[in-house]
Amino acid sequence: MADSPANPLDSIQAAAEQVRVQLKLKAFDAEGVAHLANFIQAQRGELGAADRPGFIMALGCYLGHCLVQVYRGEWGTGRDGTTGVGLAGRFFFNPFRLVDTQLNEGESASVAAFFASVPNRLKAPPAGRKAWIS
Repeated sequence: MADSPANPLDSIQAAAEQVRVQLKLKAFDAEGVAHLANFIQAQRGELGAADRPGFIMALGCYLGHCLVQVYRGEWGTGRDGTTGVGLAGRFFFNPFRLVDTQLNEGESASVAAFFASVPNRLKAPPAGRKAWIS
């Protein structure tokens, strides 16, 4: 397939760009994520079961690319084998799961609220290793 991107990262970036264009979002930033959250909310009652996986995949690519662009994240594979974005060598977020969760739970699981919480997560000191009590 000559039209297919050569590696998975190219596919993710192409999907993210397609979402940005289709939703008329200016950039991969917090404003775009806020619009994305509103779009997810609007689709909650409208999205058919057959369309859900593609919707989650496409919007997850956009959300993940925003994490990469704004917070200098890196696409990778988590310990559980899922694709997601690593940040600061300490955090791993699955943007596809975040989109799915907002679809299921609504505004209480907003991707925009999550995105806005990232700076505080990055500032928090790493959790200390717990010593065993003898």
